[in-house]
Amino acid sequence: MYIISKEERSLKGEIKISGSKSESNRLLILRAYTSFFKIFNLSDSDDTNTMISALKSEDEKIDIGHAGTAMRFLTSYYSSIINSSKILTGSERMKQRPISILVDALNNIGAEIEYLESEGYPPIKLKGKLITNNLVSLPANVSSQYISSLMMLGVSLRDGLKINLSTKITSLPYIKMTKILIERLGGEVIIQSDKIIVKPFLADDISDQTVESDWSSASYYYSLVALSDYSEITISTFFKKSIQGDSRVENIYRKFGVETSFRDNKIHLKKNNIELPDIISINLEDNPDLAQTIIITCLGLGVDCNLKGLHTLKIKETDRLMALKKEIEKFDVDRVEVSDQSITLKNNSKLKSGITIDTYNDHRMAMSFAPLSLINPLIINNPEVVSKSYSNFWNDLKSVGFNISQI
Repeated sequence: MYIISKEERSLKGEIKISGSKSESNRLLILRAYTSFFKIFNLSDSDDTNTMISALKSEDEKIDIGHAGTAMRFLTSYYSSIINSSKILTGSERMKQRPISILVDALNNIGAEIEYLESEGYPPIKLKGKLITNNLVSLPANVSSQYISSLMMLGVSLRDGLKINLSTKITSLPYIKMTKILIERLGGEVIIQSDKIIVKPFLADDISDQTVESDWSSASYYYSLVALSDYSEITISTFFKKSIQGDSRVENIYRKFGVETSFRDNKIHLKKNNIELPDIISINLEDNPDLAQTIIITCLGLGVDCNLKGLHTLKIKETDRLMALKKEIEKFDVDRVEVSDQSITLKNNSKLKSGITIDTYNDHRMAMSFAPLSLINPLIINNPEVVSKSYSNFWNDLKSVGFNISQI
């Protein structure tokens, strides 16, 4: 465990965050489906390293640990590699995360996938086959990664793929990200309200790709700046016209007095002293990974919070809604309530000190609570979980003046 503290509530420094794991993992899979191209600024996260290792592996059994993106993207990929045989497994938590919607969709278009333990959950065995059916149907309100996985498979099929959606899309920005990356490589995708059409990939020469740094990782610095008395932080590499849905954090944090400016592919964050709202109410259906960061910022500032559109958080690395409720209650707030798709926080006037945060094997639990150490020293259990998405997080906090020691 780490104890984290800072002597002053001010921040100044420059941080370089590695590439988005969402972009990196999509480009790695697309490269495997198409032809080789170079990828610059790849994520150094565990999830991306797991994806790289899995794609290189000649073993029949591949353990992807906690990497949900790898599980979903590789399921489609290995189902289409003719005459191959793969077993995809993972951590105990991964074995509790449902995958039946994707498996059913793939089996319905000619894949051969079976469950090895519990029906509907990993581990799964995949016998690679030539997939010739180009029409698939599935609900779109559980995980956008199922849709993205099928979209990327579609570029490799002779007739492409038409994906009929029986429900409203969840996390649409991630599906748009998949579309944009496919089209950057020379493919074509049409997104409509109830269907997605992926044309077969015909490009011969693919240009090298540069991955933008991860906006989800940048969100923790927005929280730090919001909780500070004074801050000037520069973070690279970021683009004003981002394809990452979590770039929405820039607009959200204006409500907390965080000003963002773009120069030379960097974002510059500065704290403005403004009158805070009494309550923050946001629908995060398209940006659920920001939920933990936002509600903990509200906790630190004494602002009430109501976040909706969070139904996917129950099937993440942990049930994030219940994990947030348990940890926030340690601060003796007035009230924390969760439903299947929302969390509501009613603050009080004092933030209890001396708290130890459990992280539930969830990287975002560790990183979202860490900014509270600007106010009071904080203990984080199992701090190494941050490597899942942001391996240098603790070192970067040290570089802007935090005291972090192992106990």
